[in-house]
Amino acid sequence: MSIVQNRKATHDYSIEERFEAGLVLLGWEVKSIRAGRVQLGEAYVIVRDGALYLLNAHIGTLQTTSTHVVAEPTRTRKLLLHAREISKLIGKVERSGYTLVPLDLHYAKGRVKLALGLAKGKRQFEKRADEQKREWQRDQRRLLKQRTR
Repeated sequence: MSIVQNRKATHDYSIEERFEAGLVLLGWEVKSIRAGRVQLGEAYVIVRDGALYLLNAHIGTLQTTSTHVVAEPTRTRKLLLHAREISKLIGKVERSGYTLVPLDLHYAKGRVKLALGLAKGKRQFEKRADEQKREWQRDQRRLLKQRTR
């Protein structure tokens, strides 16, 4: 079940591979995520000291949980992956010119997970070509639907 998606990611990047990572969260962050107070629009993933971190993901505070805690909505959160996945991602990012993009936040077996993609940036003409392709497919479906009536 998806909580929030980063729609900007598929527009700006071509996704080569997808990975699922756990997040190191505080209690109030989990409650806020369950309430839907999270945004991934400006978020990105970096490599630091052999680990992956999520930056700029905004998790809003709730009035009921943040009375005794000083909440920082855009703090740096560590991502949890297997060591071989981390080394594979670090190699691709550092050598091949890929970037890591958060795609969506979802539940898996009752836990909050982050789907991140190994991506390459699209150039402007590639974005236009993808948009034209989507519009053509939409028109095809519309025409087929009219013929069946």
